[in-house]
Amino acid sequence: MLDLSKLFGKKKASKDLAKERLQLVLVHDRANVSPEFLESIKDEIMKVLEKYMDIDEENGLDIHITTAKSEDGDFQVPALTASIPIKKVKSRN
Repeated sequence: MLDLSKLFGKKKASKDLAKERLQLVLVHDRANVSPEFLESIKDEIMKVLEKYMDIDEENGLDIHITTAKSEDGDFQVPALTASIPIKKVKSRN
């Protein structure tokens, strides 16, 4: 029998999804960033990238604020992460 969970990943329990969402809300709150501000950042990033490459916005574009360890590793700090699928890089003429 074909195990599709390897291909699509395992479905997360609702408690895990709730925990993940709560962590994102806390990160946004600690970073003092509104959803509108984050959307503005996303739009500006996309404008710059579109000068140099064709972006596949319909296929998994994801820009959000998460946490990362500080340089000394003592605490968590807000971090902007992006997953931006690229169709092709434009030629430089």
